[in-house]
Parts: sequence; C-alpha cells; structure tokens
Amino acid sequence: MKKEKAIVVFSGGQDSTTCLFWAKQQFGEVETLTFDYGQRHKLEIECAQQIARELGVPNTVLDMSLLNQLAPNALTRTDIDITQEKGQLPSTFVDGRNLLFLSFAGVFAKQRGARHLVTGVCETDFSGYPDCRDSFIKSLNVTLNLSMDYPFVIHTPLMWLTKAQTWKLADELGAFPYIRENTLTCYNGIKGDGCGECPACQLRKAGLDTYLSEREQSGERAI
Repeated sequence: MKKEKAIVVFSGGQDSTTCLFWAKQQFGEVETLTFDYGQRHKLEIECAQQIARELGVPNTVLDMSLLNQLAPNALTRTDIDITQEKGQLPSTFVDGRNLLFLSFAGVFAKQRGARHLVTGVCETDFSGYPDCRDSFIKSLNVTLNLSMDYPFVIHTPLMWLTKAQTWKLADELGAFPYIRENTLTCYNGIKGDGCGECPACQLRKAGLDTYLSEREQSGERAI
C-alpha cells in the first residue's frame, strides 16, 4: 500500500492520532480530514491542525454544523451535562456522526484520488456507540462503494484493541510521548492527560496505567 493514498478522519485525539501515525507507515501519501460540527471546544480543531502541520500532512476542515442542529448532545451543547445512565447511551453520543463523517470522507477521498479511509473507531473499549461497531463499518464500506462505484477500503486499526493495546501500538509506532503530550481526548478541552475526571479521560488513563504496568512487569520502558 506504500504507493497508495489514504485519508485519515482526524480529530486530534489519542485514537485518530495513533491512526495517523499508523497510516503514515502504511501509505505513500496521507491527508487528514477534520470536521467542525460545533464541538464544545474549538481547541479540538486547532489541535488537529497543529498535529497535522507537525507531522507534515495536509489537513482540511469541513463544516458539519448541521449535525449540531439535527442531534443535540453533550459534545456540542454546554447546557447538556456529560452523563451516562446505566443501560443507556452516554449523552455524548451523536446520532449519525460516523455515518456522516465517513460518507463525506468518501466523497472527499474520491476527489483526491484516494481509495483508503482510516478511522479510529473501536468496538473493544467504547461507550456502546452503535456507529463504532465493526458490522456498521463493513456495511458502510459496501454502501460507499456502491454509491460512488469506487473501490473504497475503510481501515480500522484500533477496532479490536483495548485502550492499553492502543497505547502499546502508539509505542510500537514510536509515537508514545508525542500522543500522550499533544493529543486532546478530554471532554473539558484539556490537552495531554486531560482533566482526569470526564469519561474520556478516565478511559484513557485506565488504558495508560494498564499499559505502563505491563511494560514495567516485562522489564521494558515506555519510549
């Protein structure tokens, strides 16, 4: 795949940045695509743009503000608390987000002459989002191919990884310190290790602690 081109759906968070490092090793040419859907913190977009610049890949930001109008949620509305009730999807779930993001990414990719799409969705350590499931990705891959008569391939390098295994992959890619220090996962808009309190930070920290513990037990040291 070294001669082919890929588009990475890119938020500047831990998962998508790990996927970006992965894509840079897999493909000859990589671009990143970031979506502005009215998220709480514009810092997310700024972070994505900065990382893309530092890693030497083009970044395009698409206006998806319509999504905020269609699906009010805690990621876009400061008047909605970030919560998760037992047996229910968290208030951070945005109906149709990955469906729309990947569909628009497909249109974008075709215009750029790229057939590979890379996204950081994961079915292992996730909050129950239905659009992070492998079955959804496979279904959408077929739909995109049929809708544009174009041979798209959607890559999900993190699909079956735990958060600890995602940190391990980052380490294997030589990106561990960069991703830990420069990515934005926190729902409260704090880069790096974040606020430590929101669900995203707790999941990230639990995976990091597990990975570092495993590295220590194996006698290795995180890069």
